[in-house]
Amino acid sequence: MKAEEKKYGEGVKFERIRRITGYLVGTTDRFNNGKRAEEKDRVKHSTAGIK
Repeated sequence: MKAEEKKYGEGVKFERIRRITGYLVGTTDRFNNGKRAEEKDRVKHSTAGIK
């Protein structure tokens, strides 16, 4: 990558929001075992190849 090129969103802070069992949440620290298992079983999508 050239020195002057930047990736989109580089240096931008953001908070991850998830939808688990119909609720929007930021962190999973308050999840019960069922919600944790649901989040673990979900398909993870990659941003590989996005410029």
